[in-house]
Amino acid sequence: MTLTELPDQPHKIDNFIAGSWVKPKGLEFTIESPYFGKVIGVSHESTLEDINNAVKSAKSAQALWGKTPLKERTQVLFKFRSILLSEADEISKIVALESGKTFTEAKAGLMKGIEVLEYALSLQNSDQGGKMEVSRGVTCEYIREPLGVVASVTPFNFPAMVVMWTLPIALVLGNAYMWKPSEKTPLTSKFIANALNKAGLPSGVFSVLQGGQETVEFIIDHTDIKAIGFVGSSRVAKAVYKRASNHGKRALALGGAKNHIVLLPDADVELAGQGISDSFTGCAGQRCMAASVLLAVGDVDRHIQQIKHVAEATKIGDGMGAIITKQQVDFLNAAIDRAIYEGAQILVDGRNPKVPEIFKEGYWIGPTILTGLKPESEAVKNELFGPILTIVPCKTITEALEIENSNPYGNACSVFTNSGHFAQKVISNAKSAMVGVNIGVPVPREPFSFGGMNESKFGHGDITGPASLNFWSDLKKVTCKWQKQKDDNWMS
Repeated sequence: MTLTELPDQPHKIDNFIAGSWVKPKGLEFTIESPYFGKVIGVSHESTLEDINNAVKSAKSAQALWGKTPLKERTQVLFKFRSILLSEADEISKIVALESGKTFTEAKAGLMKGIEVLEYALSLQNSDQGGKMEVSRGVTCEYIREPLGVVASVTPFNFPAMVVMWTLPIALVLGNAYMWKPSEKTPLTSKFIANALNKAGLPSGVFSVLQGGQETVEFIIDHTDIKAIGFVGSSRVAKAVYKRASNHGKRALALGGAKNHIVLLPDADVELAGQGISDSFTGCAGQRCMAASVLLAVGDVDRHIQQIKHVAEATKIGDGMGAIITKQQVDFLNAAIDRAIYEGAQILVDGRNPKVPEIFKEGYWIGPTILTGLKPESEAVKNELFGPILTIVPCKTITEALEIENSNPYGNACSVFTNSGHFAQKVISNAKSAMVGVNIGVPVPREPFSFGGMNESKFGHGDITGPASLNFWSDLKKVTCKWQKQKDDNWMS
């Protein structure tokens, strides 16, 4: 199957419980492809009974999985990696079909997820706890223990990547893992589950639960689920964190963003033009690391012309994918109209994009560049989640950083410059957890962890890398003494 073809029949997407596919007992819902605007899958909402059955199986399986030696657990995940790599093209086509990504973007997301898997596999050699003789005849030791049954709720925009941020680490640490994928993009879950099954993961250690808000609430409220990972909008992330915390559970909920790029006159024109355009048009702007505000310091007209040139050359349906729903297309078009009403000049207009005939019923908007708006305007302040870049002229880098600092989110900020001094000023003063220099999408590579701050994150730690380990496990501290020593001290 290619992206120019629809499946012969809609995919049937069920729950994966105790190693088998089981039809959920709730209401039916359909899945549409943003490329075609047509139904490509059918699923059902998970009920409380479904959740209870899954947790019962997971809890029983985890009791054995958690006692399996770490090196044996990683062997299953090594096989899982091999299967994902062998099926990468097939999985990437499904990701693209249901999320609207280009095939290249879908595959890149999967590979980033596999990178986190590789980090998890390294824990058998790097995360050894630690033991030390802290006093004569007395030793202290760390022992890392799994929490039990944990859960993760993932968004539509990265159907394979975001689950792979947490799944490998949680499993390698000995937990049973329950996944609630987005109801907009659940097809990918079938491929991930089948790959784990083929890799030999014991039945019950991994579960998939389909559904929407009610399913999420059932998962959060279940007393036997010990921790919740979430990625989505800030509004929902805050609600998930609050609900889970009220139950005394661990929760790490990543939210939305309003990311800024500071553009300085000394920046390389070609590098800035490509990097900034890619940042706001990549994944059709539907990612929490997309730049949506360009803080243009001083005379950067040449740079803006290059950004405009690259954006206008982007081919819809090939160089840039689709918008997830028609409702979101309508929202973005309305947001552009409101910006124009507020006085924006439109440098690139994506409201009526040229779309390949085969995709004419899909959900599309082209790259859009606005300028002439005040810092307090909607397009400058609010996350729109589409391929829209708003340019705000600034006289100084200090003025640019004041605008960046006033934003309530805290995911990403980048600067394009050839000056180490100005780059360091942005690094030191940006109120964002991930900062880039001449990089439009500053996503860290493993083992450097992913995570925001302020309204972009609710909870503590990061969702990948070393910072994630203590979220998915407990550290047991053991102090031992086997005989009385001749010389006494305060520990005797």
